[in-house]
Amino acid sequence: MSDLSHIRNFCIIAHIDHGKSTLADRILQLTGAVEERKMKEQLLDDMDLERERGITIKAHPVSMNYKAKDGKTYQFNLIDTPGHVDFSYEVSRSLQACEGAILVVDAAQGVEAQTVSNTYLAEEQNLAIFPVLNKIELPNAQPEVVAQQIEDLLAIEASDCLTVSAKTGQGIAEVLEAVVARIPPPKPGVDSSARGLVFDSKYDAFRGVVVYLRLFSGSLKPGEKVRMMGSEMDYEIKEVGIFAPDPTPVKELKEGSVGYVIANIKDASEIQIGDTMTSARHPAATPLPGFKEIHPMVFAGIYPIETSDYEKLGKSLDKLKLNDAAFTYQAESSVALGFGFRCGFLGLLHMEIVQERLRREFDLDIIASYPNVIYRVNLKSGETLEVDNPTMLPDVMQVQSMEEPFIKATIITPTDCLGDMMQLIMEKRGEITHTDSIDAQRVMLTCDLPLNEVLIDFYDRLKSISRGYASMDYEYADYRESDLVKMDILIHSEPVDAFSAIVHRSKAVYRGRQMCASLKDVIPRQAFSVAIQAALGGKIIARETIRAYRKDVTAKCYGGDISRKRKLLERQKEGKKKMKSIGKVNIPQEAFIAVLKTKQE
Repeated sequence: MSDLSHIRNFCIIAHIDHGKSTLADRILQLTGAVEERKMKEQLLDDMDLERERGITIKAHPVSMNYKAKDGKTYQFNLIDTPGHVDFSYEVSRSLQACEGAILVVDAAQGVEAQTVSNTYLAEEQNLAIFPVLNKIELPNAQPEVVAQQIEDLLAIEASDCLTVSAKTGQGIAEVLEAVVARIPPPKPGVDSSARGLVFDSKYDAFRGVVVYLRLFSGSLKPGEKVRMMGSEMDYEIKEVGIFAPDPTPVKELKEGSVGYVIANIKDASEIQIGDTMTSARHPAATPLPGFKEIHPMVFAGIYPIETSDYEKLGKSLDKLKLNDAAFTYQAESSVALGFGFRCGFLGLLHMEIVQERLRREFDLDIIASYPNVIYRVNLKSGETLEVDNPTMLPDVMQVQSMEEPFIKATIITPTDCLGDMMQLIMEKRGEITHTDSIDAQRVMLTCDLPLNEVLIDFYDRLKSISRGYASMDYEYADYRESDLVKMDILIHSEPVDAFSAIVHRSKAVYRGRQMCASLKDVIPRQAFSVAIQAALGGKIIARETIRAYRKDVTAKCYGGDISRKRKLLERQKEGKKKMKSIGKVNIPQEAFIAVLKTKQE
């Protein structure tokens, strides 16, 4: 058995913008893991998108050595995690690879929605948690008040809190000593056979799949044969290494450490996040407990603008899925947009990031359809269907009832915005279950909301009402029966599949008018007038008309009898009538793109 007392595996968890990545920068600096000349802000956020938006999207592992005051040298394996609700799955995966967590709380902002949910995630994994109050250099910082909030809301002793300033570096040395003292070393493995938990992976164009894992027992060396216990496929290890913070090859990965393995894994689909890697010669008897299966909440179609890019899009999605286990996709086709893929995401930010990564990393021109959730349709025959696309909805006569997914949301808001916040929740068909007062300035609301209503502009409205001070976290609750209807858009009396939507009856008229108005602006005028209508079944609920082009047929008549002009105009009228009865309206691709944009705005 190897001595594990010198290893500490921990991660940093917090709400968005509370200073996780800056604290990670200071820890890297203080332990000397990065040379001063290579140091830059948010060093671990290596994706362009992360640096631009100032948010962490992926969890980033890093190993370093720290010489403590007791004279011993410890190996720290740190994982910096995202703070946004859409990436909480990244957090839960990282927690499985650790024994402890540093909970960072902004000393000026106090406890926020994600602080609460990430603490619960860490407690579920039985991790040692110690709170760190960051940004104490700010003039409006209130460390004593925030420490009391942590005790009241999270049941963590206020006296356990450390105060630091990740920006200036004040108090960071105490944090490192606390990591040694408060976070337990890894437990030794049950036996000597190698067992490693795959918590992430990425695709390298030259070396195939790079697997990130935490080794719970045994060791792994280059040249050894390993087996993935989920797929039962064997591979040969080419290289093992640690992140320091750049990938650095080592002779062997030992028990208790976090690192990467490069084997001859060519295909992205062969690796499952949460799988166990073991030795092929002496395989472990049982795999490690994986992660609970994550189910996407939001669905949208992604189509290539150039039809010839379809194959490339499929391969790119395959590589992206490897690096993002919460993302799912399957092939589909649409009359308007051709062949594409139906993709599942955890939320709107997740959807936006995936689309942006496809554009940048894989150089693709894509268009996404309107985001939808999965509805449950109970038929009169007793069957239940799951529908995420309005075109799949069965005939109204066969439907008994429809259910939609609800979420349980926690919203922390300033007290003076409480009235407006309640108004917003009511407008989105939500119901407030209870309210808790955090301190004199802030209230925590717990409410049930239909996921469909939260999709589009809820988060933006929440931020604008509270002038940016409110925060929100949510988790999936259950399905509930609702009065849902399918709204069709008819153009020149022909229904267009791509514009159909499933909406709540109370919102149908408003949405119908909105869509007709935006279509009127983008469909080109024809030689005959075109009606754009929104319909529920056979009932028209909104209409706009695109006026016809009119050629000046009387231009050649100079003077003469008025009856000549009348005759020409009558003939034009007859022609238009005939055209209207047989004419077809071709909707340009730009119209679909424009309407999808207006819907999302």
